Amino acid sequence: MTAPTTPATPASTGTTAIVGAGVMGETLLSGLLRAGRSPADLVVGEKRPERARELTERYGVAVVDNLEAARRAQTVALVVKPQDMGTVLEQIAPELRPGQLVVSLAAGITTAFVEALVPAGVAVVRVMPNTPALVDEGMAAVSGGTHATEENLAEVEALLSATGKVLRIPEAQQDAVTAISGSGPAYLFFVVESMIEAGVHLGLPRATATDLVVQTVVGSATMLRETGTHPTVLREQVTSPAGTTAAALRELEVHKVRAAFLAAMEAARNRSRELGA
Repeated sequence: MTAPTTPATPASTGTTAIVGAGVMGETLLSGLLRAGRSPADLVVGEKRPERARELTERYGVAVVDNLEAARRAQTVALVVKPQDMGTVLEQIAPELRPGQLVVSLAAGITTAFVEALVPAGVAVVRVMPNTPALVDEGMAAVSGGTHATEENLAEVEALLSATGKVLRIPEAQQDAVTAISGSGPAYLFFVVESMIEAGVHLGLPRATATDLVVQTVVGSATMLRETGTHPTVLREQVTSPAGTTAAALRELEVHKVRAAFLAAMEAARNRSRELGA
C-alpha cells in the first residue's frame, strides 16, 4: 500500500516538500510550522499509510507519495537514510524540473552524487543537521553544489534557521561536521548517561542524579554560549588546586578521555566518507 495521493498539482513557488518522515523529517516539519510556515505551503512524502494519517492529523499538512511531493514543490528536502538516497532520487527524478532546489539531509551524501541523479538545472544543497532541532536548538551546516546560487543557499539557511543555528561551510568539511555536531548529541547523551550512573553508584537516588546532571549540562552550555569564554578558562575556574575537580580530571586524563573523543570522531568522519562512497 502507498500513502494517500491527490491529483497532480503544479509546483508552487513557496511550496516545500519533505521527503522522509522519520525523526529528522518530522523535526523539520514541526520547526517550520512553529516558525510560522503555513501547512498549505508544506507537503510531506511518506509511503506508510498509518504514518501519513498520523502526520495529517497532527500537523494538518498534505501527505502524499514521493513522486507527488516532488511534483508539487519548488524545494524538495530529502530526509532519508544515506543508503536509501540513490533509490529515492531515481524514483523522483522524472518529476524534478530545472529551477527546482533539492536539499539533501543525509550523512555522507555528496552534492555530486545527487547532481548525477537529477535533471540538469536542478540546484543541490547539502545539509548536516542534528536532533536538537527538535527543541529549536539545532546546529545545521550547509554547502552548495555546482549549480547552487546565493539565492538557493539563502533559502536553505532560512529553512533550517526555523530549528536552530545555521553555518555555511565548504563541502569538504561536511564529513568532519557530521562527526562533531551531526553525531555530537549522542556523545553528550552518553556522557550524561554515564554521569547519572555514577551518581547512582555514589548513593544518590536516580531521579536526584538525573536532575543534578541535566541541569549541570544545561547551565554549562548556557555559560559557554552566553559568556563567550574559552572552555579551558571555564574549566580552570572550577578546578581548585588539589581539590575535588582536580582529582576527577586527573582520572579522566589517566583514562585518556581526550584521546577517546578524538578516536570516536575520527571514526564517525571515516564512516561518513564511506557512506558517501
